[in-house]
Amino acid sequence: PAFRLTTFYTVALSDDFSVLEIRNDGPTVYTDSDLEALAKQIANGKKDYGTEENLAYYKMDKGSFLLVVFTDNTIINESAMTLIRYTAIFGGLALAVFFFLSVFFAGRIVEPLEENDRKQKQFISDAGHELKTPIAVVSANAELLSRQMGENGWLANIQYENQRMGMLVKSLLELARAEQAQVMCERLDFSRLVSGEALPFESVAFEKGAVLCVDVADGIGVEGNPERLKQLVSILLDNAIRHGKAGEVCLSLKKEHGFAQLSVVNFGDEIPKEARERLFQRFYRTDASRNREGSHYGLGLAIAKAIVTSHKGQIEVKCYDGKVEFRV
Repeated sequence: PAFRLTTFYTVALSDDFSVLEIRNDGPTVYTDSDLEALAKQIANGKKDYGTEENLAYYKMDKGSFLLVVFTDNTIINESAMTLIRYTAIFGGLALAVFFFLSVFFAGRIVEPLEENDRKQKQFISDAGHELKTPIAVVSANAELLSRQMGENGWLANIQYENQRMGMLVKSLLELARAEQAQVMCERLDFSRLVSGEALPFESVAFEKGAVLCVDVADGIGVEGNPERLKQLVSILLDNAIRHGKAGEVCLSLKKEHGFAQLSVVNFGDEIPKEARERLFQRFYRTDASRNREGSHYGLGLAIAKAIVTSHKGQIEVKCYDGKVEFRV
């Protein structure tokens, strides 16, 4: 019946809303009584045009009578729904195809980058292991020479630089291990681990003119690797004490929204925003003039970042009120 429609219907009403004439030529879908009821409803309404069911209407006052004209939009509505339906079906299929194509080509594009990153990490690990032997040999020979020759400035320089090289190789190997995708994890008492790791740093902080303040909530457990997490706490405390100004260094651990939140805060100069974004990169130092100071090479925070990432966590640095905070 939807395809045997009279395109237009008209209803003429008098001032008292009695029907003067109905034009509803057959074959039709709507009866005269249906059209009369709709016309009276529209005549009593305030709108001069609009839609009722599948009928679009227009109302006009002709002076001596009120004319209500209808046009049947059934076919138009059916066509529109069909168009929407097929658009959704084929649009969805096209999106699915584009999605899988994008994933495929993205994988092909990223694959060389991942391979290059893997080779770089493998090179660091292999080079570190290869360098351990000659460094150990140089150290042993220098020690023997020092016993025979006694104090010698040139020999002391060799021993010092060899020691620095050994520390660098050790840091590189630690970074390579921290960046491994697979980390053996177990359920552990993180509160106890953090408290235990903080104890040795109390004397270190005292020697630097600082006081270590520890605020660790009890009973916080996490899934993690104990050795890697101990190393993380050690790196953050060492970094805060070494680079911070005299005053308090605050270590805290609390439960925040179902996660363990570890925080280390020290007094220090504000780190520029552009430097904060690069702070966790390998060999990056905020002060280039101190690159050869001691046995630190800018790898500590890179190792910390790798440890946090391998535990599916986040690490960030914040500066406020003359303080620097590293939050995990």
